[in-house]
Amino acid sequence: MAEAFEVKAVARHLQISPQKVRLVVNVVRGKDAEKALEMLRFMPQKAAEPVYKLIQSAIANAEQNYGLEIDELFVSRIYADDGPRRRLSPYGGRFGARGRFKPIIRRSSHVTVILAERDVVDYEV
Repeated sequence: MAEAFEVKAVARHLQISPQKVRLVVNVVRGKDAEKALEMLRFMPQKAAEPVYKLIQSAIANAEQNYGLEIDELFVSRIYADDGPRRRLSPYGGRFGARGRFKPIIRRSSHVTVILAERDVVDYEV
Protein backbone atom coordinates (compact mmCIF):
# COMPACT_ATOMS: atom_id res chain seq x y z
CA MET A 1 0.00 0.00 0.00
CA ALA A 2 1.41 3.39 -0.96
CA GLU A 3 1.89 6.11 1.63
CA ALA A 4 -0.69 8.91 1.28
CA PHE A 5 0.46 12.53 1.47
CA GLU A 6 -1.29 15.14 3.61
CA VAL A 7 -1.07 18.83 2.78
CA LYS A 8 -2.05 21.49 5.30
CA ALA A 9 -3.06 25.15 4.98
CA VAL A 10 -4.20 27.52 7.73
CA ALA A 11 -6.08 30.83 7.59
CA ARG A 12 -5.87 32.79 10.82
CA HIS A 13 -7.74 35.80 12.20
CA LEU A 14 -10.73 35.71 9.85
CA GLN A 15 -13.18 38.39 10.94
CA ILE A 16 -16.13 35.97 10.84
CA SER A 17 -17.50 34.11 13.83
CA PRO A 18 -16.52 30.41 14.00
CA GLN A 19 -20.17 29.38 14.13
CA LYS A 20 -20.80 30.94 10.71
CA VAL A 21 -17.60 29.47 9.23
CA ARG A 22 -18.54 25.99 10.47
CA LEU A 23 -21.75 26.10 8.41
CA VAL A 24 -19.64 26.39 5.25
CA VAL A 25 -16.86 24.05 6.40
CA ASN A 26 -19.25 21.20 7.19
CA VAL A 27 -20.51 21.19 3.60
CA VAL A 28 -17.12 20.53 1.97
CA ARG A 29 -15.71 18.03 4.48
CA GLY A 30 -14.85 14.73 2.77
CA LYS A 31 -15.43 16.01 -0.79
CA ASP A 32 -12.95 15.95 -3.68
CA ALA A 33 -10.88 19.13 -3.94
CA GLU A 34 -12.33 20.16 -7.31
CA LYS A 35 -15.88 19.41 -6.17
CA ALA A 36 -15.34 21.44 -2.97
CA LEU A 37 -14.14 24.45 -4.98
CA GLU A 38 -17.17 24.23 -7.28
CA MET A 39 -19.54 24.09 -4.30
CA LEU A 40 -17.86 27.03 -2.54
CA ARG A 41 -17.88 29.19 -5.66
CA PHE A 42 -21.69 29.35 -5.68
CA MET A 43 -22.43 29.51 -1.94
CA PRO A 44 -24.01 32.79 -0.78
CA GLN A 45 -22.36 32.85 2.67
CA LYS A 46 -19.64 35.40 3.44
CA ALA A 47 -17.39 32.66 4.83
CA ALA A 48 -17.36 30.78 1.51
CA GLU A 49 -14.78 33.09 -0.09
CA PRO A 50 -12.00 32.72 2.52
CA VAL A 51 -12.56 28.95 2.70
CA TYR A 52 -12.41 28.81 -1.12
CA LYS A 53 -9.09 30.67 -1.10
CA LEU A 54 -7.76 28.43 1.66
CA ILE A 55 -8.54 25.22 -0.24
CA GLN A 56 -7.03 26.77 -3.38
CA SER A 57 -3.87 27.55 -1.40
CA ALA A 58 -3.68 23.98 -0.07
CA ILE A 59 -4.04 22.63 -3.63
CA ALA A 60 -1.25 24.96 -4.82
CA ASN A 61 0.95 23.75 -1.94
CA ALA A 62 0.31 20.14 -2.94
CA GLU A 63 1.10 20.74 -6.60
CA GLN A 64 4.16 22.93 -6.01
CA ASN A 65 5.81 21.21 -3.04
CA TYR A 66 4.85 17.56 -3.51
CA GLY A 67 3.98 17.28 -7.21
CA LEU A 68 0.48 15.91 -6.53
CA GLU A 69 -2.39 16.11 -8.99
CA ILE A 70 -5.64 17.90 -8.10
CA ASP A 71 -7.64 14.87 -9.26
CA GLU A 72 -6.15 12.73 -6.47
CA LEU A 73 -6.83 15.18 -3.60
CA PHE A 74 -9.79 15.34 -1.23
CA VAL A 75 -10.61 17.32 1.91
CA SER A 76 -9.76 14.85 4.64
CA ARG A 77 -10.03 17.24 7.60
CA ILE A 78 -11.26 20.82 7.85
CA TYR A 79 -12.22 22.68 10.98
CA ALA A 80 -12.81 26.20 12.32
CA ASP A 81 -11.51 27.15 15.77
CA ASP A 82 -12.08 30.26 17.87
CA GLY A 83 -9.72 33.15 17.32
CA PRO A 84 -9.18 36.16 19.55
CA ARG A 85 -12.21 38.23 20.53
CA ARG A 86 -12.31 42.00 20.48
CA ARG A 87 -14.46 43.69 23.08
CA LEU A 88 -15.57 47.11 21.95
CA SER A 89 -15.76 49.04 25.18
CA PRO A 90 -15.96 51.58 26.80
CA TYR A 91 -17.63 53.34 23.86
CA GLY A 92 -18.89 50.44 21.75
CA GLY A 93 -21.61 48.63 23.56
CA ARG A 94 -25.20 48.50 24.64
CA PHE A 95 -26.95 49.30 27.85
CA GLY A 96 -28.19 46.18 29.56
CA ALA A 97 -30.81 45.51 32.17
CA ARG A 98 -30.49 46.85 35.74
CA GLY A 99 -28.07 49.60 34.77
CA ARG A 100 -25.41 47.28 33.37
CA PHE A 101 -23.34 47.75 30.23
CA LYS A 102 -22.90 45.02 27.61
CA PRO A 103 -19.80 45.35 25.37
CA ILE A 104 -20.02 44.33 21.72
CA ILE A 105 -17.86 41.25 21.12
CA ARG A 106 -16.33 40.83 17.65
CA ARG A 107 -15.37 37.21 17.13
CA SER A 108 -12.69 35.85 14.80
CA SER A 109 -11.78 32.36 13.69
CA HIS A 110 -8.86 30.19 12.58
CA VAL A 111 -9.63 27.73 9.76
CA THR A 112 -7.43 24.70 9.05
CA VAL A 113 -7.73 22.43 6.01
CA ILE A 114 -5.85 19.18 5.44
CA LEU A 115 -5.96 17.66 1.97
CA ALA A 116 -4.98 14.04 1.47
CA GLU A 117 -4.42 11.74 -1.47
CA ARG A 118 -7.03 9.16 -2.27
CA ASP A 119 -5.88 5.69 -1.22
CA VAL A 120 -3.89 4.07 -3.99
CA VAL A 121 -4.62 0.36 -4.12
CA ASP A 122 -1.75 -1.85 -5.26
CA TYR A 123 -2.88 -5.10 -6.82
CA GLU A 124 -0.38 -7.94 -6.66
CA VAL A 125 -0.57 -10.57 -9.33
